[in-house]
Amino acid sequence: MAEPLKALYDGLFIEQFAAKVQAAWQPFDERSFAERVRGGEWERLELKARARAITLALGAELPGKYEEALAVLFQIDEQCTGLPYIFFPDFVEVYGLEQPDWELSFTALARFTQRSSAEFAIRAFILSDQARAMRQMLVWADDPNEHLRRLASEGTRPRLPWAQALPLFKRDPSPIWPILEKLKQDSSLYVRKSVANNLNDIAKDHPELVIELAERWHGRHEWTDWIVRHGCRTLIKRAEPRVMHLFGYSAAADEQKLFTAASLTVTPSEVAIGGEVELSYEVQLRQTARTKVRIEYGIDFVKSGGKTSQKRFLLSDREYAGGAVAKGKRKHRFADLTTRKHYEGLHRLTLWVNGACAASSELLVKGEVKK
Repeated sequence: MAEPLKALYDGLFIEQFAAKVQAAWQPFDERSFAERVRGGEWERLELKARARAITLALGAELPGKYEEALAVLFQIDEQCTGLPYIFFPDFVEVYGLEQPDWELSFTALARFTQRSSAEFAIRAFILSDQARAMRQMLVWADDPNEHLRRLASEGTRPRLPWAQALPLFKRDPSPIWPILEKLKQDSSLYVRKSVANNLNDIAKDHPELVIELAERWHGRHEWTDWIVRHGCRTLIKRAEPRVMHLFGYSAAADEQKLFTAASLTVTPSEVAIGGEVELSYEVQLRQTARTKVRIEYGIDFVKSGGKTSQKRFLLSDREYAGGAVAKGKRKHRFADLTTRKHYEGLHRLTLWVNGACAASSELLVKGEVKK
């Protein structure tokens, strides 16, 4: 099994980072910093909690004045790139939220997001003063640097994973629209992915708004079309009729016109946590004109309390000739992930054709085999 992300912050990382800070500011106490970081319940903390522990240790060991502390970090941030250094923008979130510091904080976030990402930190500013923060996001949406343009979108996502939610945007996403309008034809795939993910977040609370936007945007430009298609993925899984029509699929209501038979088998019928099964599927399409068909399989994963939650996985998404048989095999592993833990119990597996459930099977998941 791969090491958890929190393992990025091992003893060597802490020591090497402390040495960088001390080289930039000689009064920095490397030993005291490391002790502060690893104190308390360090071993139990996950990635973001460990990043916060580093932030707080920095706050205790750097100069007491915010602008002076940032000046130290500005001397080393170019050497500190990648996911582990999310504590740079986190430092801004923790120590730079006072209104008199906002201009300096925005400067720091714009700088730090180019090395790791400020998508988590900026949300505290939005929650503190939405109007002021969103004015800054609009400025970043026009910036020549793709990292700042992405921050304008990613930082406003209502349901950003690992981040505190933005309930105000779940209720009313209208403040986000001007930013997405600016970015709907962005030349950077990095930015376009964020815009699409933002739309997908909004679609979970306001599907009609995203459907209307998709219909307005679709057909304008290939980059915009990509955003719309990717941003509507949840709506496609739900087989929303207007969305299915927009992208050339027959709607779920037309399932009887699309296929005559379908099957899904799982081998073996029992698997231990950590093991894998093979899925075989077959869909007999009706004798019609060529049609666009999206085939997925779903698993109703058993949760810790015994309830289930479905997750779908794509098998095929393409055009088929009338009368064709769409079939294939897919292996699925039941190994625990950072985003999903498996539990024992009877799991229902389903086959979905253009959003319609076409076949089902069952799989018994048992406890992990002890080595």
